[in-house]
Amino acid sequence: MSTLALAVRDSSTMLRRNLLHARRYPSLTLNLLLTPVMLLLLFVYVFGGVMSAGMGGADRSTYVAYLVPGVLLMTIGSTTIGTAVSVSMDMTEGIIARFRTMAIHRGSVLVGHVIGSVLQSVASVILVGAVGVAVGFRSTDATVLEWLAAFGLLVLFALALTWIAVGMGLVSPNAEAAGNNAMPLILLPLLSSAFVPLDGMPGWFRPIAEYQPFTPAIETLRGLLLGTEIGHHGWLAVAWCLVLAVLGYFWSAARFARDPR
Repeated sequence: MSTLALAVRDSSTMLRRNLLHARRYPSLTLNLLLTPVMLLLLFVYVFGGVMSAGMGGADRSTYVAYLVPGVLLMTIGSTTIGTAVSVSMDMTEGIIARFRTMAIHRGSVLVGHVIGSVLQSVASVILVGAVGVAVGFRSTDATVLEWLAAFGLLVLFALALTWIAVGMGLVSPNAEAAGNNAMPLILLPLLSSAFVPLDGMPGWFRPIAEYQPFTPAIETLRGLLLGTEIGHHGWLAVAWCLVLAVLGYFWSAARFARDPR
């Protein structure tokens, strides 16, 4: 077989392996989904009326429209924590050492984790999006092209965060440390424009919230789903995704090339 055919075959095998693990042990994915779902319900039903009034809305629907795009991207960050834990478990429990003795493509292990994580992230976004629709979110002003662009952004963002999560899993000594190291993927959305507009933040804090990876992606997704202006956030979101994906890839490849622990 050619090198490319071998890589595709082995990567497909590793993808099936990771999807089987996710199906047999769904508790990790479900637990990670609880955070964005609970925050969505909390902010809609506890703070939604007050926040909508502050935005000039007559009811909580104004805040629901603002909130859901940020929670969708937070869902991706939450889901990729499971990737860091899964990679760390593979590295510390000896299975990687066994794979290295087999005639399989070296990079297929990481590719299987990445593709599997992206698919899980998309499925998680769909589930949380369904909850968003149930609490009143509507995207009536978005065109078909904007919907496709929104989906592409979600996949690209999931790919970027997944490579970062893989690197975190590779450098962690155990699964617990991997989960702790990946916690910024949940905390960063809390420090972004996911829950409150940038205009309402203190002047010293606003640059931190505005130029971190989540805010441009959230503002872009919000503009695409609601049919509003995106401004400079579009190219900034794509730039962040590409930078994180490239850095995560080379970091992960370099760590994986070392001898297993």
